[in-house]
Amino acid sequence: MITRIQPGARMSEAVIHGNTVYLAGQVGEPGDDVTAQTKTTLAEIDALLAQAGTDKSKILMATIWLADIADFEAMNAVWDAWVDKANPPARATSEAKLATPDYLVEIIVVAAL
Repeated sequence: MITRIQPGARMSEAVIHGNTVYLAGQVGEPGDDVTAQTKTTLAEIDALLAQAGTDKSKILMATIWLADIADFEAMNAVWDAWVDKANPPARATSEAKLATPDYLVEIIVVAAL
């Protein structure tokens, strides 16, 4: 069985298949700095995981895209305060051009139910 959360014409914000939850890439508010965008992005992830019936303690993998890798430390400061320290996921971080120059960070997670 496949369950789609907030489906749209192009994509769903999350898809549940079996005991796994796949989130679409989440971004913060354009115009904010990377710290604020990361906080907003992680809050969106929390909300989607809650809708799916899980939480950040069950994140298996996180992929983080930064528009500028120079923002790595600022993003990590927010991430480190947010992540479940008893259950940190596997993670990769890279620099990439995002959908618009207004986005400084995008985070994609896969979690267990």
